[in-house]
Amino acid sequence: MITHLITPFEKDSSQTATYTEVIDFYKNLDKYSPFVVVQEAGVADIGKPIHCVILSHDNVFTPEEAHKKGKCIWFINNGIHPGEPEGIDATMLLLREYANPKYTTQLKNIIMVVIPVYNVDGCLNRGSFSRANQNGPSSYGFRGNAQNLDLNRDFVKCNSKNAKSFNHLFSTWNPDVFVDNHTSNGADYPYTMTLIPTQHNKLGTEAGALLRQEMLPFLYEKMKQKQWEMCPYVNSDGPPDTGIEGFLDHPRYSTGYAALHHTIGFMPETHMLKPFPDRVHSTFAFMEAVLEYLMLNAEKLCATRRAEIQKTMEAGRLPIQWQTDETAIESLMFKGYAAKYKKSEVSGLDRLYYDRSEPYEKEIPYRNTCKPILSIPVPKYYLIPQAYSGVIERLGINGVQFKQLENDVEIETELYYIRDYKTTPRPYEGCYLHYDIKVEVVQRKHRFYKGDFLIPTGQPAKRYLVSVLEPQATDSFFAWGFFDGILQQKEHFSDYVFEDLAAELLRKQPELRRGLDTAKTLNPEVAASAQAQLEWVYRHSPYYEPTHNLYPVGRIMTAW
Repeated sequence: MITHLITPFEKDSSQTATYTEVIDFYKNLDKYSPFVVVQEAGVADIGKPIHCVILSHDNVFTPEEAHKKGKCIWFINNGIHPGEPEGIDATMLLLREYANPKYTTQLKNIIMVVIPVYNVDGCLNRGSFSRANQNGPSSYGFRGNAQNLDLNRDFVKCNSKNAKSFNHLFSTWNPDVFVDNHTSNGADYPYTMTLIPTQHNKLGTEAGALLRQEMLPFLYEKMKQKQWEMCPYVNSDGPPDTGIEGFLDHPRYSTGYAALHHTIGFMPETHMLKPFPDRVHSTFAFMEAVLEYLMLNAEKLCATRRAEIQKTMEAGRLPIQWQTDETAIESLMFKGYAAKYKKSEVSGLDRLYYDRSEPYEKEIPYRNTCKPILSIPVPKYYLIPQAYSGVIERLGINGVQFKQLENDVEIETELYYIRDYKTTPRPYEGCYLHYDIKVEVVQRKHRFYKGDFLIPTGQPAKRYLVSVLEPQATDSFFAWGFFDGILQQKEHFSDYVFEDLAAELLRKQPELRRGLDTAKTLNPEVAASAQAQLEWVYRHSPYYEPTHNLYPVGRIMTAW
């Protein structure tokens, strides 16, 4: 019925489809197939629409109806890095194939939601030289979007219209499985397809076990049967035979963001040195393998995910920082090429190369366990001043439920003072990212105002909430600079004026004098500096502004 729709890749396998060709293809697929609907789902920074393509054999084309009928929802994202375009072309082939009525019975409980081109901006910025290490296609898009942001670092901070559109679409559909198609960089090896799954430890006990013990073995075996043997993403500090490590997917990345919503995520990474047609066909094979798993196991996967969401909603503590467990070393059978060194024709010094005439197959160390290194008690509610509209906007597009206060209130609240942090010396994806954040907890009555936002944590978005509102979390809104105003004093003192006032304070408050003497004893720099001593007195006096470094998000630990 729709085999006459031929993709640009099928006409010329050295080419990837342009943005216009992709959208025209899907609109024609919508026209000829009753199972496909194309919608506009937001806007990119460049001003062009981001589209959403839905494949449903049950006439269900809205997230509300999909959730009501208990459908398994599979979300596919393409073109986040348009210079890595295999997913764009492979998904066109996939949807054309599975829009066939012969699959209606097999797909009756599955809905596919596809962003055909996410980074529209970069896709329109087409050229042939930005991917110096990549073997085709002849021309392709650019990694950065119209703001020159890498959208695979923008999932939480949402500094692009692209990411805001994505967050809203993703949280509305609330998918069970997510695939974000990419191309790798790095070492040379025989595999065309490598894979980054969501770190299984972050998904919870049952969902993590399902991914690790059932879904991944199924996918690896299926890919082998399809003649596209796959290995884990080659994340290594040296040649692969020294060992590889699971990717620690922070929430800024697609699979880490998916985990905040309890979605099992996959980032397929085809090998950049393999021919472009092979990369497209292996991407098709991987997505088909995911679909074959869902045909057999959708009900179990969805039930497991729902149970993990409920468990998280009831949890009293949640982790907010993770790191790789270097002691949990597995063994992985890996096929590679010998890493060697020879003289560089450019520098005359030694350079690394991989000798394809010396392939090997051997067991290598594999670190694929991460562990929480910081967990926090979860409050019953967060209270956010309405002044932080950018934060509220991002919570809203992620499905967070909240209400606004109807009156001014003074309430017993747990608050944080930011006592220390480090900041990147150069901008990272448009921000000066904070890290190594240290907080002091204070308990006190604090005033909030009519219109401020009260957010209960006992909701499905709980893990997302905690991960963005706790300042010490790796990709918190504080870390990304949304609260930087609190880090700067608004008032200070003139030394010659404050000298007399400080002396009076020290005369009237012996405990203040003792504190200053102790500070001078413990810190020779304070003892040697009149300015430092005045500063110490000022910071311990009523004149020092109490809101300096005070994180303004309240934590209410008891029932409202």
